[in-house]
Amino acid sequence: MFGDKINNTRIFPVTIKIVITFTLFMLISNFTTNYINLVYNRSQHFKLLNELLTKDLKNIYQYCNNQYEIYKFDSNLEGSIESIEKRGKHSLKSEKGVIIGVQPNGNVLFQSSKISKNELFPDTFSLEKWTADLAKNVDEGQADFTFNDETYFGMYKYNEKWDAFVVRAEELSEFRGPSRKIFLVVGIIICAITLLAAFVGNRSLRFILRYINTMSTAIRNMIKNQQLGIIPLDGASNDDITYLGTAFNSLSNTVGNLVSIFQKFASKDVVQKAYQDLEVKLEGEKRELAILFSDIKSFTFITETLGTDIIKLLNMHYDRAIREVVKHDGVIGSIIGDAILAVFGTLEDATGNKSYNAVIAGYELHKVTRILRGRMKDIKDKMQGQKGGLTKAEARVYKAVLLEIGVGIDGGEVFYGTLGSYVQMTSTVIGDNVNAASRLEGLTRVYKTPVICSEYIKKDIEDNVEDHGISFLEIDTVMVKGKTKGVKIYWPILEDSVDDRMIKQIAYYEAGLKLFYSGDWKLAHENFKNCKLPPAEELRSRTKEKAPKDWKGIWEMTTK
Repeated sequence: MFGDKINNTRIFPVTIKIVITFTLFMLISNFTTNYINLVYNRSQHFKLLNELLTKDLKNIYQYCNNQYEIYKFDSNLEGSIESIEKRGKHSLKSEKGVIIGVQPNGNVLFQSSKISKNELFPDTFSLEKWTADLAKNVDEGQADFTFNDETYFGMYKYNEKWDAFVVRAEELSEFRGPSRKIFLVVGIIICAITLLAAFVGNRSLRFILRYINTMSTAIRNMIKNQQLGIIPLDGASNDDITYLGTAFNSLSNTVGNLVSIFQKFASKDVVQKAYQDLEVKLEGEKRELAILFSDIKSFTFITETLGTDIIKLLNMHYDRAIREVVKHDGVIGSIIGDAILAVFGTLEDATGNKSYNAVIAGYELHKVTRILRGRMKDIKDKMQGQKGGLTKAEARVYKAVLLEIGVGIDGGEVFYGTLGSYVQMTSTVIGDNVNAASRLEGLTRVYKTPVICSEYIKKDIEDNVEDHGISFLEIDTVMVKGKTKGVKIYWPILEDSVDDRMIKQIAYYEAGLKLFYSGDWKLAHENFKNCKLPPAEELRSRTKEKAPKDWKGIWEMTTK
């Protein structure tokens, strides 16, 4: 009945615990409900009784006035008092009910009751209160007082003719007696029914709990969703079901930790596929994706300056940067020291356009570095405030930690899949567009723009995203090193940063670029001189000279 011991711990049968618990709950619930019902009914009875007492008081009060007139006529005080007492006794139904006339000095003028008459009113405290209220012109109210060593409640009204408080009251315990008896009888019935229900419930639970529904349902859901979980055991005690649940949760935690580690070293899409197929295969396919390449500028200087501390700085940067990529439904293809390769369009549950997500993520990466630079500036300002300045070495370190990045984005058909062996493998993306994204990132140093994208990205967004809020400024047509064909490159500008002044600068740049393509470098130079956009600086430098004789409108880059 009380279970077995396992490792000196007794495992109680859950049926016994449930029956005992529910028996207690049923008793508490039923007794509480009965008590609330009793209190409620009693309050209603009090209300009704007060109305009846008020009615009796009104009648006896009027009768007192009539007897006062008779007394004035025949001067028979005893006869009038006796008549009032008889009339009062006639209206009393209970054994301890009273009608009393109490003068302010405490004398009992008349008393109608089935108990012996008192000459003085014993509850001086209540009498003083009535007298004090009378001085405030309050001549009636509720009467709660002690009489013959018992507690009474009722109503009173001051009669000016008799100079007495006329009181109609009932004894409290006599009023509550019947309800107590009812509560006792109902309580006995509740106990009997509860014990019977406990017996039947015990028999039923032993049959119902042949199968552990909670555990089996939870495990079935885990299998259905292909995801391990924890069986909830909050507040559980040491019974046999808890023991089984704890053992399962221990195993689930172990596997869950391994899965968590796997998720940190594998991209989200690989994890999703592993859950679906229950394995990771060496395979790949051609897919149309957007590729983002981000590189940290002046990385050699930073490495030489910081030494091994470069790892701390990179982790501070990557922690936020990778979160932004993931936030915009991208996956990390690789992290190569100072560079991140991110891929957009691989996730089945991704929302929005892949190229648009890549552009927005690119600007968020710049925001991350800007915030990091702000933190470093705050540290520098604090040090300067404490020391009065920075040493030469400290100034060099400060310069090194002010990270700046470039972002290049291209897209198109690439190979995406898993390479390696079944001993060790990695997910990767291969294609000309991957290299192009890297080249575009390099061009951000030349044209001094935060983000440069290809014509594919521009067209994908303009054709497939409504109200995208991005303006694409054509920067140049270039042929990067190692290529034989020129491509147009664009600066995607978020429209919320475009004002009237910038619109004017864009017009100068577009006019100058058109002249630049046509070979009229002299007029193009004038437009670029008037333009304050960052790319104009590079174009101003080129157009100082005349266009080459074989100029075809394509600028050939000699460096990566």
